[in-house]
Amino acid sequence: MNYLPTDHVKISEDGLSVIFLDQSALPNETVFYSTDELQRMYDAIKRLEVRGAPCIGIFAAYCCSVRARKLWLSGVTNADLLVARVSAEMEYLNESRPTAVNLSWAINRMLTKGEEFLEKTAGATTASLCEFWEQEATRIHEEDIEMCKKIAEYGLSLVKDGDGILTHCNAGPLATSRYGTALGPILLGKERGVELHVFADETRPLLQGARLTSYELYNAGVDVTLICDNMASIVMKSGRIQACFVGCDRIAANGDAANKVGTSGVAILAKHYGIPFYVLGPLSTIDRACPTGDEIKIEERRSDEIKEMFYSKPMALPGVKCYNPAFDVTDHELITAIITDKGILRAPYEESIRKAFEG
Repeated sequence: MNYLPTDHVKISEDGLSVIFLDQSALPNETVFYSTDELQRMYDAIKRLEVRGAPCIGIFAAYCCSVRARKLWLSGVTNADLLVARVSAEMEYLNESRPTAVNLSWAINRMLTKGEEFLEKTAGATTASLCEFWEQEATRIHEEDIEMCKKIAEYGLSLVKDGDGILTHCNAGPLATSRYGTALGPILLGKERGVELHVFADETRPLLQGARLTSYELYNAGVDVTLICDNMASIVMKSGRIQACFVGCDRIAANGDAANKVGTSGVAILAKHYGIPFYVLGPLSTIDRACPTGDEIKIEERRSDEIKEMFYSKPMALPGVKCYNPAFDVTDHELITAIITDKGILRAPYEESIRKAFEG
């Protein structure tokens, strides 16, 4: 397999900057940026240069580490003050994308672990705290690689050689660390000689299925066919689809799942045609403090992403209004199973989610 990146988000060797691949430039250009500035970090997430819930979490952890080191070198030599300053900056970074729970999860973990380090380490200094934070960010990255492998293993157990898979948006290596979530079983299957045929929705409004999913699968040697979002029904009805694999940006305590807009429509179609619909993501994507999908904040984006972004000329008149939500929520009753790194969760989801966390 020739495309399993693990370094599209990383920290520089000196720990003074975070390096990231600009996913918004793909598939036509491969551009990496390096920054130590908070505003540039915020913009990278907001502009979808860094995207995919797990990838955003990894990026945020590295941003926390880099900003801490920069503040220390700029003269913040009191450890408690450094924690306070970093916390304020990470609160701002957390506002860049409100739907993906991995962003807040990674930030909270970094800050909590940092405070614990100071409490438990006699003679802790700002230097040792910065070193600890860099190690913790690296652990988050390494853990995600292992989680993706486990998710891929569980997902692969649900399909067989020759099956057709429909996926929506992008939940491959670019969105995570390695393998991905929704694409994990497909890429792992390819490694093991299990040939799966993938139909990738182009996925409006940002075409991440077209630009990223087909790019990853094609480069991995997977049989992939790109379709427009409104073609999902015809390929399901024709018997070409045996399962749907989608990622997730946040899962509520009852199993409702937020993913790129259009996912709920795919789930409704799958239920109509009797096709299993699977949501794949690490356990960290489950927000137990969020009772149902009704409480998930849905990000709305600019109208020009629909009318102008991918066209040489505008495709609608300037005065035409646009509604451009980035996500929708799939009701738990439409989900056949939630595939996590801790196992395959099935309804009733309140119970299976609780047991997964207890385990």
